[in-house]
Amino acid sequence: MERLKRRTDFRAAASGTRAPGSAFVLQARPRADQGGVRVGFTVSRQVGNAVERNRVRRRLRELVRLARVGSLHAGHDYVLVGRRAALKAPFDEMMKELDLALNRIHIRDRLGTGAARKQPLHEAGSPATVRPVPQAKARRNPPIPER
Repeated sequence: MERLKRRTDFRAAASGTRAPGSAFVLQARPRADQGGVRVGFTVSRQVGNAVERNRVRRRLRELVRLARVGSLHAGHDYVLVGRRAALKAPFDEMMKELDLALNRIHIRDRLGTGAARKQPLHEAGSPATVRPVPQAKARRNPPIPER
């Protein structure tokens, strides 16, 4: 398993499918190649000081290390965004949450539902999207003519 380190990889994963949880948000994106699994971890400063952020990051890394075999699919990039709740959440609950999040993401990829919308909701220029142009409002106080 490789680590994501470049900002462009993190941004690409952020544009993919998301599965929010109480302790973290899982972002995933399939890649064009069928290489190994790549995983990145991020924890913002809002979570706490450096000690707390590193503790959250270590817990997230351990979650991924102990994840069920086959739950992380080859050819995917995953990013775990830590939340403050990850400091106090029981580890076994976080494991269950990761399994549920991975299932949600891969079901969305397979079925194309949820965040993975394939077609637009409407066609551009259809009558339902054309709105009437508002008329100019009459001024309350007309301008005073000059003498």
